[in-house]
Amino acid sequence: MEYILICFAAMAASGLTLFSGFGLGTLLLPAFAIFFPVQAAVAMTAVVHLANNVFKLGLMGSKANLRTVMAFGLPAVFTSFAGALLLIRLADMPPIIAYTMFEKEFSVYPIKLVIGLLMAGFALLELMTPMKKLSFNPRYLPLGGLLSGFFGGLSGHQGAFRSAFLIKSGLSKEAFVGTGVVIAVMVDVSRITAYSGLLWSPEIRENMNLIIFATLAAFIGAVLGRMMLKKITLRSVQVIVGSLLFFIAMGLVSGAL
Repeated sequence: MEYILICFAAMAASGLTLFSGFGLGTLLLPAFAIFFPVQAAVAMTAVVHLANNVFKLGLMGSKANLRTVMAFGLPAVFTSFAGALLLIRLADMPPIIAYTMFEKEFSVYPIKLVIGLLMAGFALLELMTPMKKLSFNPRYLPLGGLLSGFFGGLSGHQGAFRSAFLIKSGLSKEAFVGTGVVIAVMVDVSRITAYSGLLWSPEIRENMNLIIFATLAAFIGAVLGRMMLKKITLRSVQVIVGSLLFFIAMGLVSGAL
């Protein structure tokens, strides 16, 4: 069952993140967390996320704008490490509340509460009409990198700030996607360094096949997403991803996931 759920989440999310920057990490983390301890779920998600972004780098990386990558990506690398360290600390904390409903016990962990609230907030950012026009002057790219990197390391939500700060950089659609992929790889490398201690846990070593299958599914999603790049509107992706993130966020906050 875990193979079907996690691989489907990886494939669907990978295709969506090629357009919006959302999906893969935030969908995979709860999927992994259903079957594994939260700490292991964080590390598994990070491995798949990095491998998938490296694959996307081969597909779209050549379209990236180097100047924008440097201005935005370098600040993001530093703050993503800090966000990842905070995530690890949250993952080690015990439940803050437990309750019973319909004869079933639910527990709300700090890591799930924080990530769930962030997911809900970013989902609303995508769905609310005034917020969809959010953008910043290109001179604030370093600030955007700091914010995007921190939330990327903490919860994987680097796409919202990245899009808002890059949207006025004068990039074509292909350059916009390619630049975002390069920055995402930089953030992933930084945060996975912080997760390195988790990568040697028994849960990781004993489930390498699952991680490999999830990675391959994410590759397929990236290829399908690239094929649809010229056939889909950004707004339609925002609605799909935002709605899905909000639904999953409520599950995390309530302890149902």
